[in-house]
Amino acid sequence: MLLPDSAFFDALIHWMGHGMFDLAWWQIVLVTLGLTHITIASVTIFLHRHQAHRALDLHAIPSHFFRFWLWLTTGQVTKEWAAIHRKHHAKCEQAEDPHSPHVYGIKTVLLTGAELYRKESKNLDTMKRYGHGTPDDWIERNLYTRFSWQGVALMLIIDVALFGFIGLTIWAVQMAWIPITAAGIINGAAHYWGYRNFEAHDASTNISPWGILIGGEELHNNHHTYPTSAKLSVKPYEFDLGWAYIRTLEIMGLATVKKTVPRLAYGDIRPVADEKTLEALIANRYEVMAGYARNVRAVMQQEASKLDVNVQQAAKRWLHRDAAKVPAEAQDQLKQARAASPVLDKMLQMRDELSQIWLNTSHSREQLAADLQAWCRRAEESGIAALRDFSVKLRAVRQPG
Repeated sequence: MLLPDSAFFDALIHWMGHGMFDLAWWQIVLVTLGLTHITIASVTIFLHRHQAHRALDLHAIPSHFFRFWLWLTTGQVTKEWAAIHRKHHAKCEQAEDPHSPHVYGIKTVLLTGAELYRKESKNLDTMKRYGHGTPDDWIERNLYTRFSWQGVALMLIIDVALFGFIGLTIWAVQMAWIPITAAGIINGAAHYWGYRNFEAHDASTNISPWGILIGGEELHNNHHTYPTSAKLSVKPYEFDLGWAYIRTLEIMGLATVKKTVPRLAYGDIRPVADEKTLEALIANRYEVMAGYARNVRAVMQQEASKLDVNVQQAAKRWLHRDAAKVPAEAQDQLKQARAASPVLDKMLQMRDELSQIWLNTSHSREQLAADLQAWCRRAEESGIAALRDFSVKLRAVRQPG
């Protein structure tokens, strides 16, 4: 019997230790970050913005690449991901929300968010109600959905073949990347900590103004405010890396953006707020109310001398927020602030009345326009400069285009 010579064994041992590529440790780190970043891009561009929200259309080439890559690196079924995410938006922070930290607790979502996802993926009613419009072609039915776990097994074989035993570590990082960043950090931290540009009707926050590591998903409050926008950054200082990739695909003819964040535009000041003003106000209500919140902060600074130091701190943090978002422990201090400053009290009263206008869904268009005109008249006759100036500017709001 002929036995392999020692050179064969040496080559085999070298391959098992180093794989097809004999990379240094720092090269292994870069490769791992690169592979996981492709997964992040696939999730944010394909699953999130394209499939769940239809914010853009994708050419077949990137669409099929993203589906294949997600099969290899996550085993996620497109219909399940889209359905669960759509339900999250429809039932956000309610008992039916699949993964709200305000329902399950922040620790549970951060540490076991993937388990919450898997549990909801077994809910047939969720799949039926929210899973419409997702891929249902031959390859989806016969490969990606039918053999979902085999993709990640194939990825394990590929990693070991390319990188040797260290490929096991690379594969483990790949498998943990989405459960940690998406199921944990975005679903958990981005509904618990961070800053808010807009008072969306949930607890969403922006974790960071620079959406790089998680492909722009860090800008979660922006997304919950404008869920059908393909671009998640709003402010000039914010950066959405996923949007940069989408624009590159669009330039290459491989993507078509369907919707982005509406832009607040101004024209000539109308004598009175009319139905066109109303249309522009409703379409840009979050941006308008964010501007109003800045006025509240400015007035509070002017009125600060009337407030106790502890009351000032609570007012600075919470007065510009919607009443429903203010924690119980801060309510008494805000009441003190409003009692000490009639100007602040009036500003907050008028804010609530303005936001109520577009909530009066039973009112006719003509009645809503009349309500807005009455609001502007009261604001301009209030004797408060900030209110008067805001109302005059509001009468100049118009729809762009």
